[in-house]
Amino acid sequence: MAQPVHPARALWWLFEPVHALTYFSPEGRAAFEAAGLRGTWRGYFAGRAAPLGPVDAPPVVAAFFNFAPQMVERALPDVWSRATPEATLAARLDGAVAALERVLSEVKPDLIDRSVELLERGVAGLDCSGRVLAAANAALPRPEGRLARLWHATTVLREHRGDGHMAALVSEGLDGCEALVLRCALDTRREQLQPFRGWTDEEWDAAAARLTVRGWLNPDGTVSPDGRHRHQALEAATDLAASRVWSASFHRTELDQLVDALTPIATACRAELPALNPIGLPVSS
Repeated sequence: MAQPVHPARALWWLFEPVHALTYFSPEGRAAFEAAGLRGTWRGYFAGRAAPLGPVDAPPVVAAFFNFAPQMVERALPDVWSRATPEATLAARLDGAVAALERVLSEVKPDLIDRSVELLERGVAGLDCSGRVLAAANAALPRPEGRLARLWHATTVLREHRGDGHMAALVSEGLDGCEALVLRCALDTRREQLQPFRGWTDEEWDAAAARLTVRGWLNPDGTVSPDGRHRHQALEAATDLAASRVWSASFHRTELDQLVDALTPIATACRAELPALNPIGLPVSS
């Protein structure tokens, strides 16, 4: 029997594809390249880090958590010699809007408007204490236009959840590579995730060995009962950390309205993303 999904997780499944579109769509990649950020990872690292300003690699290694430090260091601070944070922010928004214009061409404007209204109310109610990426994005000026506002709101919300997830992982004593090894032992292929995060085979195997010593993995690399239980606990902590705004600022009928309005938007955006993806979304059917 399937376990019920926490409302905060169900909402994340809906707003994450909208945010992620800027990194996976041809329009998003073209906008970053036009700004001088050639190559997928230059655009990604610059795009996500730009709200922090022209930072060097260490703060981004800390904030992005499960990327190998050497992968971040290949991009930062070099990207700022190619595009300023201000130019990067403009490029990521332009790319997102261009992609959304194409992908949502068949979605009724009133559904977009209702989604924007409710998502922005959620953003306004967020507590960003301890959530650096969420706070940095929330501090940006609200853009003009319904699609720009839609993308900005979903971005703040997903970074807020992501920051909370990193805190949950740290509280369980996991490092970035260990978190990925555990995830692959549960439900994701190593060959799908490891290259996207930049860890070497030696680093990956050492992380697996540490998890085995702690009892999270069995000697054959499969997840142990204790590891499964601890993973469920940290996922529950992630949902709890993301849930306060939804429970405090919305009536149940309004959450139902948000789900109804956002579902066709998310469905259209999700179709643009890889079925197997490195961002934690369920496998697309």
